[in-house]
Amino acid sequence: MPMYVPALFVETRPEELHRIMREHSLGMLITQRPTGLEAEHLPFLFDADRGPHGTLLAHVARANPVWQEMRDGDAVLVVFRGVQGYISPNWYPSKQETHRHVPTWNYEVVHAHGLIRIRDDEKFLRGVVGRLTRTHEADQASPWRMSDAPADYLAEQLTHIVGIEVELTRIEGKRKLSQNRDARDFESTVQALESRGQTDLADAMRRAREQGPA
Repeated sequence: MPMYVPALFVETRPEELHRIMREHSLGMLITQRPTGLEAEHLPFLFDADRGPHGTLLAHVARANPVWQEMRDGDAVLVVFRGVQGYISPNWYPSKQETHRHVPTWNYEVVHAHGLIRIRDDEKFLRGVVGRLTRTHEADQASPWRMSDAPADYLAEQLTHIVGIEVELTRIEGKRKLSQNRDARDFESTVQALESRGQTDLADAMRRAREQGPA
């Protein structure tokens, strides 16, 4: 069943879907297992060049039963949540005139559907850990590198994790960012968010407004 998305909030542009997955890379991996639905929270790498819709790469603790309870080819869902925040009707100038407004919540979200594969091999794990490290250490003054750790220590640590990859079959996006508000209420909401320090959400709203419908 597809995610419920009113037409005004649909996001289909690959560049926006990929941006959200990369900028908010802690994904929620949802799986159907013998005990029922389960969710794992993992930092993912997104490789747009692998497969028709891209591939997600990650690793889990070897003690986590997910890698033993899932079979290669099982369907999974990974949810990435971008910027989000509460929107008060008091921020709308039109509310003062009609009082016909209610609170809402603005947010960006991507649902990445795919097929899971378990990768229990050291070469794969070294590659994933190396790419994760380079990605998230990039803004450090002196980035940590895998080679900073003693080789025997690093090899031992790698035995405690198992790799996973998710070949994506479908990506759905939703950006609910006040696109339905008139210019006056929209601008007032952006200013209210900026005054509260929620600049990321305010910037996302402006970007969505400028881009127009997907």
